[in-house]
Amino acid sequence: MAQEPRREDGGEPQDDCLFCKIVAGQIPATLVRETDTVVAFRDINPQAPTHILVIPKLHYPDAASLAAAEPGVLADVLREAGEVAGEEKLDSYRIVFNTGSGAGQTVFHAHAHLLGGRGLQWPPG
Repeated sequence: MAQEPRREDGGEPQDDCLFCKIVAGQIPATLVRETDTVVAFRDINPQAPTHILVIPKLHYPDAASLAAAEPGVLADVLREAGEVAGEEKLDSYRIVFNTGSGAGQTVFHAHAHLLGGRGLQWPPG
């Protein structure tokens, strides 16, 4: 299991970060949207018919650290998730941020999961 990053890791690309490598174009991904601040791509292990990751181009280990340092970029992530949901013609969807390995976070680069295309039960498992 990946070691969780220190809170001060943030802003700059990290050599060992999968998502930083996707942002840099070093690792291919199925992009669905890109702006100056955000990249959205299809999850390689989808948990719903539509499962898209929306990530900031800046590296922050989780949503809380991104919000503290770059609240406008976090707003961009949420706005673009909504735009992608519209493009995917989702009537209802869920946006999830996992923080910490105990919550299921495996890549320690802030990212939102956009899930839709099937019924999503509450509470989530």
